[in-house]
This record gives sequence, C-alpha cells and structure tokens, in this order.
Amino acid sequence: MAITIKTAADVEGMRIAGRLASEVLDMLTPHVKPGVTTNELDKLAHDYIVNVQQGIPAPLNYCPPGYIPYPKSICTSVNQQVCHGIPNDKALKNGDIVNIDVTVIKDGWHGDTSRMFVVGDGSIAAKRLCAFTYDAMWKGIAKVKPGARLGDIGHAIQTFAENAGFSIVREFCGHGIGQVFHEEPQVLHYGRPGTLDELVPGMMFTIEPMINAGRREIRETGDGWTIVTKDRSLSAQWEHTILVTETGYEVMTLSAGSPPPPAFITAAAAATA
Repeated sequence: MAITIKTAADVEGMRIAGRLASEVLDMLTPHVKPGVTTNELDKLAHDYIVNVQQGIPAPLNYCPPGYIPYPKSICTSVNQQVCHGIPNDKALKNGDIVNIDVTVIKDGWHGDTSRMFVVGDGSIAAKRLCAFTYDAMWKGIAKVKPGARLGDIGHAIQTFAENAGFSIVREFCGHGIGQVFHEEPQVLHYGRPGTLDELVPGMMFTIEPMINAGRREIRETGDGWTIVTKDRSLSAQWEHTILVTETGYEVMTLSAGSPPPPAFITAAAAATA
C-alpha cells in the first residue's frame, strides 16, 4: 500500500473526524474516576459517537487478519496494559492509570487519538510516566516538517524516553490514516535520524508512543487483543493524528478539552512567530 497524500478536501474531512474523536475524550473525562467500570465508559462513548456525533466507532468489530473481531467501541488499557485493552466490568480504583483510545469514523474519515488518565490520586511514579509519555509524543510531533524523515520522529521519542529511564515498546507503532483505519506509513517510536520515508506535505499519520516504566518486553493475553508488559510494570500511551503541512505540522485531533502542548512546544512556536 502506497502512502496517500491528502487533498485540501481530505484534510477538512480528517479535521472534523479528529475533532470529534477528541471530543469523545472530553466527554469521558469527568466520568473517569474510582468506581466506574471501563464497560460503562465504553457505553458512554458508543452512545455519544453514534447518537450525538452521528459517527461510527471504528474499533467495534474491527478485524485485521489473524485477529478475532474487536468487541467494543473504545480501547481501555489499565496500568500494565500497553494497548488494545478490552473494556470490562472491573471497576477502576484509586491510583490506576488508564489509556482511552478513540477512533471515530465520520463521512468515511477516521479520527484517531488517545489520552492517559490518572484515576483519583495517582502515585508520583505513575504521574511522572504519564507526563513524560505526553512530552515524548510531542518531541516526535515537533520533528514533523517537509524534508524530515520518519526516523527523526522515532529517534526524538526514543532518546527522550530512554534518557529518563523508561523503555519504548517496539512491536506497535503509529500509522498512516485517512479513509482507511491503518495505512502506510508505519511510524516507529524508535530509530535513527535521517532514515526511512521523507515527509512531504499532505502526508497524515498518528504518533502514539507506548512507554513502559520497566522493561520494553510485552506479551499478548488470552483474549487475543490486550497487550501487557511482561514485567507487569506500568505502561502509558498518548496519541495524536498529525498532518504534514507546507511549513511544519498540524495536529488534527484537537478539541476544547485537549491538554495544552508542553512548554517546549509553545516556546518554540513563540520563537518563530
């Protein structure tokens, strides 16, 4: 599959889908608290996407080759779960961390984003992991501009995370996105600068590093979807969908409730304004 280059009309469709996905997370935010089940969060998200946004939850019944159909409308990955956690009836408890991953299909376009949530009062270590993972995602985003290469993104994320004592999951990566949920290119969260595909305006892909507090090794659980850390250490992930513009990048998955960019992003933007 070749990398698709988005037209101005394509970008507008993706901008809408991305905003809607982010607004699902805005809606869920006050509900993420001790005692709520991830199944309850899934139902809230499903009903909001279908009934309010008039969209389609992309994960529901998604079935890539070698998998069973995914049974829920969002992914909820708790504590040592790295990604693709399936919502269930277990209540979240004080101190848990949870990644909620949302993909909304609107008018054929996919908006894909995820955020970390600390449930109640998290530990210093848990909060640090979530914060560093957010910054690591933005270290990758900051490398996006025409003429840069995908290896630049991965290298920025890897060096930032590993210098802080964390590890990068290597088996999963970001991906191109548009009218197809997962398309080329693959966006690794590790690598060497100056390698892999060159970025050109109109390319669109997710940047979604999965960062572990312990070792990077992972395993799949018996449900066929949920990925966990082998050493049961905490894992965190954030995700945005990114467009390569003529001069840099645009984040497609923003809404009123999106966490603000880190200070190093706003400082860099101010310096070039």
